[in-house]
Amino acid sequence: MNNVIEFCNLVRTARRGVAFTGAGISTESGIPDFRGPNGVWTTETPVLYQDFMASRAARVRAWERAARMFRRCSESRPNDGHHAIAGLQKRGHIAAVITQNIDGLHHDAGSTNVIELHGTNRYVSCQSCGKEWPTPVIVARWERGEEAPECDACGGPLKTRTVSFGQAMPEGEMQRATEVSMAADLFISIGSSLVVEPAASFPRLAKQSRARLVILNNQPTPLDDIADLVINEEIGATMRELLQRLDAPAHTFRES
Repeated sequence: MNNVIEFCNLVRTARRGVAFTGAGISTESGIPDFRGPNGVWTTETPVLYQDFMASRAARVRAWERAARMFRRCSESRPNDGHHAIAGLQKRGHIAAVITQNIDGLHHDAGSTNVIELHGTNRYVSCQSCGKEWPTPVIVARWERGEEAPECDACGGPLKTRTVSFGQAMPEGEMQRATEVSMAADLFISIGSSLVVEPAASFPRLAKQSRARLVILNNQPTPLDDIADLVINEEIGATMRELLQRLDAPAHTFRES
């Protein structure tokens, strides 16, 4: 793939790179995306945060989905894409990972400085007092019949530590993502449709700050026109080949 050779050349010189990942990187681990033909929000209507807080029935629906998604994520393992990003960090090319995903697979793969824009489903927090638990503790309560678990300290509603529709984005993560995007010399968007704001603003911000922009996705995105390189290929295979080329002597691979 000549595109991967060009990708390799861009990565080889990067020292402050940022990997920005969307649901597409985790579909190869068996986790469904959200907006594809069989995506979560294609087949189900999301529960708005305001409804979650106001209605027990909405919380019951939300917990049915949250428990199901947590089980799916807890059974999944990082794939070649996740491992390759961690490998790029170890080689000094990637400084930070910004992810829209809630599955925690970047941590499992060994990545550091992971900024989870949409939170994580590995923890549950009380929406009233802020007390937190590991998700398996609360899922066990749900499995015992607590359809809408409540805080044992204050009685407030419990929710996975993820960002729901209508819920404010986490300020700390947004600030960190802004800082690393502005400092990046290379910004690699992987498996994101780049249609969800404000997350999709980070590739534009990096490009405006003079970073090179690479988009790796199985379908076109709205930002393809401003990218330095667009690759519409399978993520795992592309990232695996990228690492192989980076680790090979410079004369081993030649364009053809």
